[in-house]
Amino acid sequence: MNELGDALDSTTWSEDMLWAVAMSDLAVFLLDGDGKLLHSNDAARVLAMRLHPNEVHPDPAMLLSYVPEQGWQIAVRDGRWIGEAPTTQPGLVLEIKAFAGRDRGRCRRFAVMSDISVRSAREGELRRRHDELQSTYDRLASAQEQLLQSEKMASIGQLAAGVAHEINNPIGYVHSNLGTLQEYVGALLALLDGYNTALQSDEPTVSRPLLRKLRDRLDVDFIVGDLPKLLEESREGIERVTKIVQDLKEFSHVERDEPMRPSDLRKGLESTLNIVWNDLKYKARIDKHYDEVPLVECYLSEINQVFMNLLINAGQAIADRGLITLAMGTEGDEVWVSVGDDGVGIPEEVQARIFDPFYTTKPIGRGTGLGLAIAYRIVAKHHGRIDVSSRPGAGSTFRVVLPIAQPVLSRPRK
Repeated sequence: MNELGDALDSTTWSEDMLWAVAMSDLAVFLLDGDGKLLHSNDAARVLAMRLHPNEVHPDPAMLLSYVPEQGWQIAVRDGRWIGEAPTTQPGLVLEIKAFAGRDRGRCRRFAVMSDISVRSAREGELRRRHDELQSTYDRLASAQEQLLQSEKMASIGQLAAGVAHEINNPIGYVHSNLGTLQEYVGALLALLDGYNTALQSDEPTVSRPLLRKLRDRLDVDFIVGDLPKLLEESREGIERVTKIVQDLKEFSHVERDEPMRPSDLRKGLESTLNIVWNDLKYKARIDKHYDEVPLVECYLSEINQVFMNLLINAGQAIADRGLITLAMGTEGDEVWVSVGDDGVGIPEEVQARIFDPFYTTKPIGRGTGLGLAIAYRIVAKHHGRIDVSSRPGAGSTFRVVLPIAQPVLSRPRK
């Protein structure tokens, strides 16, 4: 060891350091300031033989070719450089650590290499499995989105007759009003024609009795009084149809690639109630208790799907005629919305399963068992919860609780 120390200049490399290099199971290379190899340990020679199995005594210095010049430049600047390098042997990967520095005017360099083939293969396998899991997750997310959209459209399909009725009613009286307006316009045009004839005559005052008689025959006073009412009714009818169509459009909207936005839950609940109203108005009276609540960060069309499922379930739980109670309020940094009914209620032993997919207590053909399961998933996606309280014969109340603002880490990137 003393001879080796002398050969390497003991002022640069201490005997303790050389002894540590010799004992290390890592390939260690000691170099001068110009990058010339001064010493390498037995582990370096073994590694060289693995990389060049066809040579009897391969030179360990060949391994230094795996250290890029840029690596040495970084080591000189920052003190060290760490990198990985594939080798000529398939599957064999080296981890390289290069160190450089100056002490008492001398530049010192050394490199450490280790075989990380097993670790690299394991990391590659982990990356492959991660990619597979990510791909599977993406497919599941897409399937869930399609299922949600299918259930949403199925809900609209079930309510199609009611929605059509809600549209046909205002369209019907608008159509009737247009027929009456057409008659009124004809009468007014006939009166205007009489006035025009009178104005063009030499003695307009002579035509006054005829015009008065024509006015009475056409019942112009009644037309003048009825015309504003007809126009107002027609405008309200068109607005009613427009509102239903807009609510349907918002309800069926897909927000897959959009960020959550601050939304008015009261407006969402009212628009959803507007869609299902024809299905509920013959069975229940609606009692509303709304407190002022802030805007809630959410996908409103998805929350509307939750409201629709709860409203439909409330209506179906009422056998003849009953009461549906809607309420909303704020507790701390959360907003809650409840949908209650005085219907048949849910047995306690069943309540634990009502959010399970495909589980339903409804007769065959009246439910898929997906409504509450999808509602539960949507609310969970929004970092909220659904609470239920129910007693057989005393009705049920579903309470949707949502955070006003979503956790920062869960917000989609814009």
